[in-house]
Amino acid sequence: MQNSEAMALSAALLAVAGDLTQRINDGVVARGFTDIRPAHGFAFARLAPDGATVTDLAAHLGVTKQAASQLVDEIVRKGYAERRPHPGDARARLVVLTERGWACTRAAEAAAAEVVERWAELLGEGEVRALREGLTRIAPYGPIRPAW
Repeated sequence: MQNSEAMALSAALLAVAGDLTQRINDGVVARGFTDIRPAHGFAFARLAPDGATVTDLAAHLGVTKQAASQLVDEIVRKGYAERRPHPGDARARLVVLTERGWACTRAAEAAAAEVVERWAELLGEGEVRALREGLTRIAPYGPIRPAW
């Protein structure tokens, strides 16, 4: 692959990622979660399975522990998450989504599904499936983090 082709592919992937992030955020806001911004969604993606410590979240987001702590303070204050005792470490606190956080996560999933549905209308379901499979082979485990 020529350098110019590699740059064109890189630019297209970055543009799609930015557009997807914005469309998901717009969908979340349209569903009533008006106090959320994309950075919150990237945090929710890490918190969703079983919660995380601030240190885990900082590593996931690629930010300092202080920045992650400020983000956690904000989403706790807004009712999207809560701090609980960590079951395996008495010194640590586990940050978990509240029902409001889960509802916002479901809104993001619905918005993402709408975007992918539009892609399927444009490219066809087979191409979208092939795209997902190819991208999953390239980056199988994420993390899903913003490109600060």
